[in-house]
Amino acid sequence: MASSGKIDLNSPTITWKEAKSYLKGLNNKQKRDHYSVKDFIKLKQIPVWKDTAKKANIKQPEEGKYAKNKALNEKVSLFRGDITKLEVDAIINTANSSLLGGGGVDGCIHRAAGPLLKLECSCLGGCQTGLAKMTCGYLLPAKYVIHTVGPVVQGDLGSAQEEELRNCYRNSMLTAVEGKLRSVAFPCISTGVFGYPPKAAADMALRTIREFLEENKDKFDRVIICVFLEKDEEIYLQKLPEYFPLA
Repeated sequence: MASSGKIDLNSPTITWKEAKSYLKGLNNKQKRDHYSVKDFIKLKQIPVWKDTAKKANIKQPEEGKYAKNKALNEKVSLFRGDITKLEVDAIINTANSSLLGGGGVDGCIHRAAGPLLKLECSCLGGCQTGLAKMTCGYLLPAKYVIHTVGPVVQGDLGSAQEEELRNCYRNSMLTAVEGKLRSVAFPCISTGVFGYPPKAAADMALRTIREFLEENKDKFDRVIICVFLEKDEEIYLQKLPEYFPLA
């Protein structure tokens, strides 16, 4: 440890337990010195759904799937960009069952968090589809990473895969509640190489988030849907008014 009290999180001699304990003792300002990205995005910079809808001139359908709820609309955001830059309590990682890193979002998160993330993940014994496990965020702006394993779809989408995807979102949010984490960001789980149809995945994500927030409205300040591709942003802009009607 240096005389200033700072620890070099890139040191080959530091253990993940030492780093995790050290980071827990830092406030946001102190933790920023260790971020692997400098162009991080604060929570207050991410607009809530009602503001995004207004800017995009989104029209409300005549009949939504749920009742209008102004308070819930203040808790949901749609953000297009890099999830590894978000300064939130936790980002969700769409992982494989080993939890040891892979391609896509999983690989991006592991690279941005640094090698300590993989070391902690190696102690978790993997993860079953639909479940969630939490680790420290290390060099990420996010304090924690919640890892969940989404279903793989080959051929037609089945009810078992729908339930597994629902469990990914629900168990990730349950894990956040158990950890008293108030802001989380989800990527698009199981779309892309996992083969889940993007529109069906968006429906399941929004339905599960909406119903969980109704049951736990005081547990979250913000739930962010983070998309990277323009086509995914368009899907969510189309579907969000059905689940979070504009009040």
